[in-house]
Amino acid sequence: MREHKLRSIAAIISMNAFLPMRRQPLFLINTLASPFSFLFFLAVVGRPGALIYGVAGGLVLTVLSVGSSLQSDLTHYKADLKYQEMAVASPVKASTYVTGMALSEFVFAIPGMAVFAVLSVIYGHYIFLGGLVIFATLILLWVFASALGFTLATYLADVRETFMISPLISIFLSVVPPVYYPLESLARISPYLVWLAYAAPTTWAAQLVQGALGIIPLSLFQGLEDAGVLLAAAAILFFIAATKAKWRET
Repeated sequence: MREHKLRSIAAIISMNAFLPMRRQPLFLINTLASPFSFLFFLAVVGRPGALIYGVAGGLVLTVLSVGSSLQSDLTHYKADLKYQEMAVASPVKASTYVTGMALSEFVFAIPGMAVFAVLSVIYGHYIFLGGLVIFATLILLWVFASALGFTLATYLADVRETFMISPLISIFLSVVPPVYYPLESLARISPYLVWLAYAAPTTWAAQLVQGALGIIPLSLFQGLEDAGVLLAAAAILFFIAATKAKWRET
């Protein structure tokens, strides 16, 4: 049974990641488009020291994009190709299906993460065990984004509906939260924006990454608090995906 699950996951990863990457390499460039556009903007018009915020934000946004890509792909496979119906009728369980799909999206994100990881070494100032902190943070963020993408996809009836949902989620998770800028910048605009930012798990993830890169001071207590909130958000979304997501139509 375990071997069957691993083969199923490997087949899904090959179908949704390796084959598209080999047949159309532009898919990889597309995953870098948004993170690098923000980085370029900060490099051109940002104040001194803003570039490293772009590197930290690029790491976060690259992993976060896994969720939106997973949402679009799952909706496409379900509504257009009826692939989910075949998976439901097969011995493949929902957990195996979504794990393979989520890992395939993670494979797409690896080149982008590798580029930003190199940039973080060049421009960042790592604190002790900073690399491990960033790795653990991105894994938790991947779980959160994958669970969110899977849950939303099971309730969407058409790919066009993702075009309505994705921009709103992007604003809440990657524009308002201080992913590409310091949290203090929001406080200068309105304290209410700070509270709104704290409602987004990406704020806590960004603070961990920024602290690990030495951009902002990060105490042990603050780091544990950030990690705890991000872990709780990932666990809650994973629970919702496991219990409330619609795997079967009936």
